[in-house]
Amino acid sequence: MLALVVFTIAVAGLLLPFASSAAVQQQGYNQTLAAKLAADLMEQIIATDFSSIVSSYGSYTESKGHIKSAAGIDLTDSMYASLSRTASCVYVYMPQQSSYGSPNFIKITVSVYQDGTKLAEIVRLKSK
Repeated sequence: MLALVVFTIAVAGLLLPFASSAAVQQQGYNQTLAAKLAADLMEQIIATDFSSIVSSYGSYTESKGHIKSAAGIDLTDSMYASLSRTASCVYVYMPQQSSYGSPNFIKITVSVYQDGTKLAEIVRLKSK
């Protein structure tokens, strides 16, 4: 009986690092996927004409399970099911620039979430 208890503890001690490793590996995979999705949306926004960015992506949201490809098609693979993306684009005026003139910069923020937890965020300033 004692041998069985010792054996069970030894097996649990051997398996625990593998279980932890799998969880860490999955988290790394999720963050890599989120970074790629954030970069893809950022490139899509950057490729948009300066005058259309704020109207098209000012408060952009792709809800959980409805991430779109660059072609506008929903990505239906199960790895995207728990992910969502948001983009925020706002005009930025420099201190030496009057707020009455046309802005020369847009601050673009793209975030990717998994079940409400932020996995990746990219912030970029685009000039006219």
